[in-house]
Amino acid sequence: MISQTKLLALIVVGFHFAGFGAPVTLPPFKLSVSVAGELQSKVKSQGRLVLYLSPYNGAGKVPLYGDTKFMLACNVSNWNTQKPIVVRSTDKNVRTFGLDINLPQPNPEKLYHCKLLYKQDNDGTEKFAPVAFTGEIEAASFKSRTTVHLALNREAPALKIQPHRFVKEIDMRSELLSKFFGQDYHLKASVLLPGRFWDHPEEKYPALFLVSGLNGRHDQVNHYAQNADFMKWWLSPAAPQIINVFLDSKGPYGDTYQMDSENSGPFGSALTRELIPFVERECRGMGTPQYRFLDGASTGGWVVLALQIFYPDYFNGAWAYSPDPVDFEHFGLIDIYHDESAFFNRFDYLQPEARSIYGEPKGSMRDAILEENLLGPSNTYATSGKQFGAYNAVFSPRDKDGLPALLFDPLTGKINRQVAEKWKRWDLKYYLQQNWETVGPKLQGKLWAWCGDMDSLYSNVALRFFQKFIEGTTQPKSDAQIVFTPMAGHCAAFSHKDVLLKVAEKVQRLKEDQTRHAEGK
Repeated sequence: MISQTKLLALIVVGFHFAGFGAPVTLPPFKLSVSVAGELQSKVKSQGRLVLYLSPYNGAGKVPLYGDTKFMLACNVSNWNTQKPIVVRSTDKNVRTFGLDINLPQPNPEKLYHCKLLYKQDNDGTEKFAPVAFTGEIEAASFKSRTTVHLALNREAPALKIQPHRFVKEIDMRSELLSKFFGQDYHLKASVLLPGRFWDHPEEKYPALFLVSGLNGRHDQVNHYAQNADFMKWWLSPAAPQIINVFLDSKGPYGDTYQMDSENSGPFGSALTRELIPFVERECRGMGTPQYRFLDGASTGGWVVLALQIFYPDYFNGAWAYSPDPVDFEHFGLIDIYHDESAFFNRFDYLQPEARSIYGEPKGSMRDAILEENLLGPSNTYATSGKQFGAYNAVFSPRDKDGLPALLFDPLTGKINRQVAEKWKRWDLKYYLQQNWETVGPKLQGKLWAWCGDMDSLYSNVALRFFQKFIEGTTQPKSDAQIVFTPMAGHCAAFSHKDVLLKVAEKVQRLKEDQTRHAEGK
């Protein structure tokens, strides 16, 4: 039964956000959007328009998205981009998100920083519509009947791998994904080649596959290849001779999590059956499970643990930092199997979604989801392309409308118990509990994880319960290493270089064991 406190809060939320209608945080206004001349041929007539408003803090002080106090969004169709389009904040098709009901209402006389995004599907497979164009002005007031004029004048930069002798970009057509999408689909990755690669063409190398955080792209290689200190070490005799592969997580609903999904597509199969063998052939990888390793942080941390657990014979070690929740009874602070709502906890308080390392709540689940609702063309987080949209696409079945079935109601947060049951397949702790007898022996010596005990997304809670399970395993007793650091935040200890060195140590032990075996010792 819903408590009186929670019922009252839901009534207020329903009034404030019902149908995502405009709240009373700002007077009605018009938004006039034009397109800069040089971009008119690139801006499509159909897309998603999103306006972010933040209190103006002075010339040149551009606020972070986290400081946004108001959002407006709507779908656009049949736009003649040679002419401005006018959107009214009170239009029926406009969705808005305003100040929290417990915070002071804004002063219409104040100035606001305005940032505009236009999201359009560029290749027919990106249902969540990536950001394509932006425009902003430093300061605007919102007096009654004000018209705010904004222009789309910047194109989102295209992903580019910076040229480097030791960097190779991978682009291959995936048969599995092309069949799923009904059109050609290419998988991409980038490879940082070892220092001996060009001078020793006969050598083959182990491979370490890095998975970046949420929506990470393969241009992460630039971070390392353009870092003079790192490259000085990487090309020195002291560096490990390893193929360093950077995976790409772009998918139709945001991050693919490198998993097979009813909604996103068979990305796990495409990775293991197509991309990795292709990379190993192109870059002289050893091509055997013994010499394949994984590392990642945040979303990437969950992905590498999941890849190692679901494909235990394919990889030989995963290093995960601050992984996304590995136990869905502790999905952040939500128990998806038993809680009634994702927005309110069992004490009838708004469920926190993020915090500082000192424990101060920085945002609520309700506000995080209401914001994601505005980003999605479906007016729900299912197509936001952000964190919960990605979770939902990977873990949920497909709904009757063709979109991922929602774990919880986008307005009230009420959890759908049937969908939650479907998520169990991706609950790493639950999966191991059910399959330890067969999977456990294959994971010996292959699992390592780190988390700060003040993780900003509360991911440490799930990892603590995962650790408790691991410590209680038998036949075999797991040797997984799980490390926590007090007062440390999200991914604070991540070091790809440290993982490279750990992989090198493991490779050395493997080669020594092989030598002893060959010598009959």
